[in-house]
Amino acid sequence: MTPKGRPPALFPLFAGIETLPGIGPKAADALETMGVTRPRDLILTLPSGGIARRAVDRIADLRPPEVATLKVTVTRHSAPSGRGRPYRVTCTDGQSDLVLVFFHARRDWLEKELPIGQKRVVSGKVERFDGTAQMVHPDHILHEGEDLPADFEPVYPLAAGLTQKQMAKGAEAALARAPEMEEWIDPALLAREGWPGWRDALMQAHAPQGPADLAASSSARTRLAYDELFAHQLTLALARRQHRRGKGRRSQGGGQLRERVLSSLPWPPTGAQRRAVAEIADDMASDLRMNRLLQGDVGAGKTLVAMLSLLIAVEAGGQGVLMAPTEILARQHLRALMPLAQAAGIRIEALTGRDKGDARANILTDLAEGRIDILVGTHAVFQDEVRFRDLRLAVIDEQHRFGVAQRLKLAAKGDAAPPDVLVMTATPIPRSLSLAQYGDLDLSVLDEKPPGRKPITTIMLDDRRMDEIVDRIGKALQGGARAYWVCPLVEESELSDLTAAEARFSALRARFGDAVRMVHGQMPAEERDAAMADFVAGRAQILVATTVIEVGVDVPEASIMVIERAESFGLAQLHQLRGRVGRGQAASSCVLMYHAPLTEGGARRLHTLRETEDGFRIAEVDLEMRGAGDVIGTAQSGLPRFRIADLERQAGLMQVAQADARAFLERDPEMTSDRGRAIRALLWLMEQDQAIRLIKTG
Repeated sequence: MTPKGRPPALFPLFAGIETLPGIGPKAADALETMGVTRPRDLILTLPSGGIARRAVDRIADLRPPEVATLKVTVTRHSAPSGRGRPYRVTCTDGQSDLVLVFFHARRDWLEKELPIGQKRVVSGKVERFDGTAQMVHPDHILHEGEDLPADFEPVYPLAAGLTQKQMAKGAEAALARAPEMEEWIDPALLAREGWPGWRDALMQAHAPQGPADLAASSSARTRLAYDELFAHQLTLALARRQHRRGKGRRSQGGGQLRERVLSSLPWPPTGAQRRAVAEIADDMASDLRMNRLLQGDVGAGKTLVAMLSLLIAVEAGGQGVLMAPTEILARQHLRALMPLAQAAGIRIEALTGRDKGDARANILTDLAEGRIDILVGTHAVFQDEVRFRDLRLAVIDEQHRFGVAQRLKLAAKGDAAPPDVLVMTATPIPRSLSLAQYGDLDLSVLDEKPPGRKPITTIMLDDRRMDEIVDRIGKALQGGARAYWVCPLVEESELSDLTAAEARFSALRARFGDAVRMVHGQMPAEERDAAMADFVAGRAQILVATTVIEVGVDVPEASIMVIERAESFGLAQLHQLRGRVGRGQAASSCVLMYHAPLTEGGARRLHTLRETEDGFRIAEVDLEMRGAGDVIGTAQSGLPRFRIADLERQAGLMQVAQADARAFLERDPEMTSDRGRAIRALLWLMEQDQAIRLIKTG
């Protein structure tokens, strides 16, 4: 019989944090700022460091500065000599003196704890002052016979108002509530890694014997990290199963339209593109709903893969939709796909918020009656009036720009059955983050560049050489070149010395006249589109912009990218901006213009970009520098906040957890085996209530 609800053995861990000894209302409030509100949270808050203590027999043996433990006799109390001065207690070992120093301590407490003539064991950091050893605020004051502090003592993370003693005492009491649990890790994996059981791992992690026990690679910490990762991946695997269980439709094309498109290309697709299309075709031919992520670096050819996938839907007698986050990108997708659609002999149209009146009505009618094969649009395709005759595939570009509710609404556009979904992202994501964020999606990666892509020469220049850069651009324009000039702000601010696009536009306009246009996110859409259209057509040769051009803008004739105050941009953002050039036949260059002096982080970002064009390598450096939450944006991505697991350094562990979770569900889909019941307890422990509900509805 499978138990219902949280196992009673876990109840004590989910009580209020104030039920632990030494945790009053003030400490509880402080712990809450750390996300600790129950004993369960405290046992998963591991020590962040440790203090090595050396036991010494004589004061003369001390080696200040160090943390030491020694036995002394109290000889004298000296009250503060003035306001703000410390209270001093002089002690001796019979040969040398040690002064204990206290600020803001009550005299009656000190006289009680350290009575003259009595022996005490003191432990703390010893330093030498005016030739005398002194210990400021000892960590421990013990009577003879009491247990001595450990040679290596854990140090917990703290919030304002908390002490190490409170944390250690609270953690000890919380650990006493941790029950013995049935093992949820695969026995073969547990044996291979030599990991301890769950409760033993907790005990070891909270009582490190030395610095090695604090490392993420220690046996106890690795096992506890795996528990977090496994619970998370199991939740994603259950969500994936739930999605795939929804009845899909087989969309199997004959390949004739795809062959027409491929034969029209100047060069063949890469092996990665062929592999991705084959994976997508297999998914679409299944009666299970596809939910796949297509991840590729800048210029890896996602657009072609998307078009070939959409053609599978058309070959099967249905329709496809490609949705972009902005009107600029939607119109650009239409321009890029139009020649391919013409080669295939199908009809493609765009629908954005700009379309009004009869033109819009005609598109809606033709779409509903099946005369439009592929629709390209923005969020406008969510509107209830937009109906398809037979929507088979929805392609979502730059998925992180859309909310979950919007994606579900789009998926509901298929009347007979929800359409297959292909999510595309041009932002390379390190493997560990990809598994954490998209673990419920199947993954296709484009890790090759088409042969037409040329390398980009990237240089760093001090902005004091501005005139030299402008002169070089002037010469390039005479040869017909087109250039982007990216600025970090729209308009100048008294609070920042960063360059404003409007000021740079005015300066370049004064030099180059009507050859300069500007785009930024605060402009009306019509003005922005008109400026982009002039740049695309060659009526303008310089486009001054903010990061509105960061993703997807494709002008093959543009061969120069100037990024002003480049040190103020993120590494992934710089990589995306650079990817706007190098798309045509001309040799391309990217100028990273910086304002000296560079910070250490700014210098590392710019040097990394100069040294490599590999987006996945750049993403790994970005992850090392900023951390997982900042790279993806934790709030919008749903990226979990792990307490123990380290996404930056435990990508391999995440992959093992994903494989284990998926394999387990294949063997025990309802989780009724002994291990299945243990895993249910793990999910309750890790608060994966969503997963519990998915099991019940499975």
